[in-house]
This record gives sequence, structure tokens and C-alpha cells, in this order.
Amino acid sequence: MNRQPHADSREIIVAEAIRQVVHELRLVDVADYIAFIRLEHFACLADLVESAAELYFLPGAVRLGHGGEAHVDWGGAPRIVLDLELRPSGATVYFQLSLTEQEASVVVNYVSFTFPSDDPEENTARLRDAIEGARIRRSETIG
Repeated sequence: MNRQPHADSREIIVAEAIRQVVHELRLVDVADYIAFIRLEHFACLADLVESAAELYFLPGAVRLGHGGEAHVDWGGAPRIVLDLELRPSGATVYFQLSLTEQEASVVVNYVSFTFPSDDPEENTARLRDAIEGARIRRSETIG
């Protein structure tokens, strides 16, 4: 697959945006991910993703895409790959989240804009703003 121009900068934006969601997803036991993926219980995975995102993003902004993969063998640590979609207003990001024991990483496969600009850097800025707009803001206490 050919990567879109500016994919690296967009991966950084997406990775930073979902950092807290990833923390929530890591609370789920790896054996559960393996079972859901191997048994093709993708609705269970979708519920996990939705639950992890609900404290940080508006409903429907982060969701499971086409499923996931469990890379498990006798000689190494498991790696879980989830196909995810980030859907802020005006853009859709199709990406994969890889989770291992020690790290998480994001690979952006494609970004679609409702009204794209001819300037990729402007599109990247729009993406950043759209993601910020999809976040749930906690009200500050007045003291």
C-alpha cells in the first residue's frame, strides 16, 4: 500500500489524540483480545473500543473498523492489532493500533476529508482541529 503524503505527521497527531484511550484499552487482559479476535467476536471488541473512548471523545468519534489481528506464537510476546477509525467532524482516519507488552504504535492507512484542500499541510491542520473538536472537555472547577 502506498502511504499518503504527510502520513508521519498525521500519525503523531492520532497517536497523541488517542493516548488516553490506549491506556484504557491496556486495562483489558491480552487473553480477552486473543479470544475475541480468534473467535471473531468483533462486536465485543467494538464494545471495548467504545468503552475506552467514551470518557475522552464524543460518541462515535473512535470506533472499531474491520476487526483485528492477534499475533501469538510460542516464542514471543503477543501483539494485538486493532483496525480503528477516528471520525471527527469533517474527516475520517483509518488506522491500525498495535499493542504489545511494552509499547503501542499507530499506523495511519488513509485519511479522508469531507472538504479537502489542495494543500496537504492545511488538511493536516484541519485534522488536528477536527480531532480537538471531537474531544470531551472536562469542566474546570471554580475555586
